[in-house]
Amino acid sequence: MSGPIIEVEGLAKEYRRPVRVEGPLGGLRSLLSPRHVTKRAVDGVSFALAEGELVGYLGPNGAGKSTTIKMLTGILRPTAGLVRVAGLVPWRERERHARNIGVVFGQRTQLWWDLPLRDSLELIGRLYGVERARHRATTARFTELLGLGPFLDTPVRQLSLGQRMRGDLAAAMLPEPRILFLDEPTIGLDVVAKERIRDFIATRNRRDGTTIVLTTHDLDDVERLCRRIVLIDDGRVLYDGDVARLKERYAPHRRLVVQLADGAGWHGVRVPGVARDDEADDAPGQVTLRFDPAGTRVADVITAVLARHEVTDLSLVEPGLEGVVHRIYAARGAA
Repeated sequence: MSGPIIEVEGLAKEYRRPVRVEGPLGGLRSLLSPRHVTKRAVDGVSFALAEGELVGYLGPNGAGKSTTIKMLTGILRPTAGLVRVAGLVPWRERERHARNIGVVFGQRTQLWWDLPLRDSLELIGRLYGVERARHRATTARFTELLGLGPFLDTPVRQLSLGQRMRGDLAAAMLPEPRILFLDEPTIGLDVVAKERIRDFIATRNRRDGTTIVLTTHDLDDVERLCRRIVLIDDGRVLYDGDVARLKERYAPHRRLVVQLADGAGWHGVRVPGVARDDEADDAPGQVTLRFDPAGTRVADVITAVLARHEVTDLSLVEPGLEGVVHRIYAARGAA
């Protein structure tokens, strides 16, 4: 297949809901002459993904993330716009489309509630016509990667959230789909479960070339897994590009945290463009400096600090993606 594996152009989705007319005859008027308001959940979204990309699709609650994913997976039909996934229009060719994709929704499961996890995986393999030897090999591989062994024979209803999410990931990937849609795959999980799932996602993308679209509020997931993000708000794309470029654009400064030796005082530094960060919550004996690496070399700042101070530790702090994204949305809210 040539061209992008996912192509979205001018995608829009509108919902209409009735409005009740107030007043003594309001109920009757609403029935005889109903009024509606239209909400555009997705408003002209466009992007394209090459095969093998792992992209974070991000936005606050109500931004249109889940609505977009439901149109890409064929659950919803758009009001306007073009969508092609692996050459298919999802809502027109649902059965063929379903064989190309895997889907995991963090708050829902595709597993059979009263069956052991092993039986659910067996049934999914049969539904998708996975050849027996390949099914056994794939199940064994996923069991090792996701640590499913201890609970393969446990009914799904008895699994913890982290165990169920690992089972859902294995189920979604058993047919070896070309594209995987993940909607909040680590929501509510502990650190160990999150790490297992992140490693699995990264491995499937790197080794198998699986195209992955990830929506999440946990920006640690995105920072660990994604080089590219598509940031949306009010149903529109705000940013589409590299995570590193987003940080450079919205958070160009870096911070150097200096831990002074016991009894040592702070005498400042004589480097243009370097200033003490008054917003930093410094511990006793600690000083945080703020500077723009585009105009000031890190080595020059460190050399200047060491020339005038007795120091026990230095650490360079890069801007976190979570802080950058929050800053973007806070600025939009204040506008």
